[in-house]
Amino acid sequence: MWVRKQLDTIVVPAPEIVPQPTVVIADTTFWGRHYGVCVFRSSELKKNIWWHEVINELMAHYYYAKKILEERGWSFTAAVVDGRRGLFNVFKGIPVQMCQFHQIKIVIRYITTRPKTEAGRELLALVLTLTKTNEKAFTEALNAWHTKWESFINEMTVNTFVSGKTTSYHTHKGVYSAYHSLKRNLPHLFTYQKYPELNIPNTTNDLDGSFSALKKKLAAHHGLRKDRRYKVISKLLRDGV
Repeated sequence: MWVRKQLDTIVVPAPEIVPQPTVVIADTTFWGRHYGVCVFRSSELKKNIWWHEVINELMAHYYYAKKILEERGWSFTAAVVDGRRGLFNVFKGIPVQMCQFHQIKIVIRYITTRPKTEAGRELLALVLTLTKTNEKAFTEALNAWHTKWESFINEMTVNTFVSGKTTSYHTHKGVYSAYHSLKRNLPHLFTYQKYPELNIPNTTNDLDGSFSALKKKLAAHHGLRKDRRYKVISKLLRDGV
């Protein structure tokens, strides 16, 4: 009861950080399906510079955060994102790095850690080199993989129903989707190597670590009312979890 009364009287001030040029890491984390917090973090300062609670992850949240921060005097030299479609456009005009670990997770989601096909096993081995290679070598290896397995991943299965209607789909959809995810995101997977002077991280790990610490500490306050919970979240984010 005492803790709740204290939370009701507290107003968490905005971060007292002088606006400046920075590489920004942007992402959203969720508690359940319909409550989350969108966060912008300065890579150089290792500090969260903006956050807001959301009920879903929309590109509008990122556009809004970027606009608000720019109005306050912040400018972004580069951005690191998880690769969600639309985020590259949010930060159009500056270098954008897609988190390499998120790309690896995407591929694994499609083909698992134990692919059933030889093509899948070779693609998994290739994507696991992502953080240890460069754009030229990875592109050449990916193109070589595609040349070898193009016919395989383009195989189609056709179903004909009693009504005469037919449907078709990629026989090896997981491998097909994993490859095309890599191909689509390739222009953003090695941005950090193209601009060494900006010190762009190749992953969102700094912010992901902040999210992990946030959730661990918030677990000690299970059952808080929504407004009180957001105050705790804001205080922790402001203090730099």
